[in-house]
Amino acid sequence: MGYSIPKQNVISYGPEALGSFHGYIFEWIDNLHFTQAPSAFVGPQAAAYIAAAKDRFLAMGWEGDGDIQLLWLPSFVFPFDAGIRPEGLALWHVKQEEDGVSFLLSPVELPFEAFGDGSPGASDSMAGAGG
Repeated sequence: MGYSIPKQNVISYGPEALGSFHGYIFEWIDNLHFTQAPSAFVGPQAAAYIAAAKDRFLAMGWEGDGDIQLLWLPSFVFPFDAGIRPEGLALWHVKQEEDGVSFLLSPVELPFEAFGDGSPGASDSMAGAGG
């Protein structure tokens, strides 16, 4: 297997940082095979990270069901001038079981037209099919 950064280097911020992340709501992310449990990356601090993400997702309208996980985006999906490090970044994600809507938290504004402005103070908008 080729080189990969160590899992403990993927998340470089504390749980409190999630409060300032950009929030997004999207219909539908149906391929969850590439999501990972936060505990594999932050170890014993997973509960604190999950609690912080849960608070944000609930404030965005999440109904509290589904598993909070990490979703990786490679750097090449961002414009070059966005300054994303070569290893990409991990988003916090939960898929609501009741209706399949996904809630996302990102440390940077996502450059995808469907999302619009995902700033922490902005209203979190629905994007994607039916949104």
